[in-house]
Amino acid sequence: MGKLIDGDDGLPAEEVGVWAKEKHDYLCRYIDISRSTRAKYLGPGKAGATYIDLFCGPGRCKVRDSEEWIDGGVVAAWKKSQEGGSPFSQVFIGDLETQRRDAAATRLRQLGAPVVEIDGAAIQSVQQVVTQLNPYGLHFAFLDPFDLAALNFDIIVALSRLTRIDMLVHISQMDLQRNAVSYATSEESAFDTFAPGWREKVAVVQAQQTLRQQVFQYWRDKVVDLGVWPSTDMRLLTGGKNQPLYWLLMAAKHPLPHKFWSTASNIEGQGKFEF
Repeated sequence: MGKLIDGDDGLPAEEVGVWAKEKHDYLCRYIDISRSTRAKYLGPGKAGATYIDLFCGPGRCKVRDSEEWIDGGVVAAWKKSQEGGSPFSQVFIGDLETQRRDAAATRLRQLGAPVVEIDGAAIQSVQQVVTQLNPYGLHFAFLDPFDLAALNFDIIVALSRLTRIDMLVHISQMDLQRNAVSYATSEESAFDTFAPGWREKVAVVQAQQTLRQQVFQYWRDKVVDLGVWPSTDMRLLTGGKNQPLYWLLMAAKHPLPHKFWSTASNIEGQGKFEF
């Protein structure tokens, strides 16, 4: 999580690495490509098409190296939905830090977005979001946590109960690579939050790479068991020194979102898991 700074519009903003631009580009490309499907759920008497971001941040960012100002993910997503003529009918946002969420909500409202703010950590706020959604609507969640611990599996469980839910998920490859051994050998760790039950399926004493692969595969299998298929097409985002940072993958119940994601991410030999 980047530190908060004064934004160029007078509201709090966040410092980010240059890779945030690429992440937001993939997000926006998906939103643009899926606009025709979203449009079918919009309008009077329709069930609606919602956007959900439980880790929304302040909605404005400054790239450290270039000092360029860019929109945060939730603001960029709303703008893209407007540009495509199929704006989301509601935008649900949450963030553990109230100051970040308030800044995002202010920016979105200035753009005319139908914002619903949800208080608290993601694992609590997701329950509130789900109860407010139209069960017949089309829902899209961008799960963009800072680390593995924040991606509590119960968040995905709650969202998976929705009939039409597409999730673009950020998996921290850097956290998985740096901390796998400490997570595996601790009595309680991020692994237990990210992939509960892994200890019964994955041996702790083995090569680190194999350990990481098996924990991640166990997580994928648990998502499949919920009836939400996680795509094998994954986009790896890297840092300035080409170090792996995180994966983006699509999880959805219908094959169409996976088709959209494959196009949006322009997969070219990126589906292989490298740990």
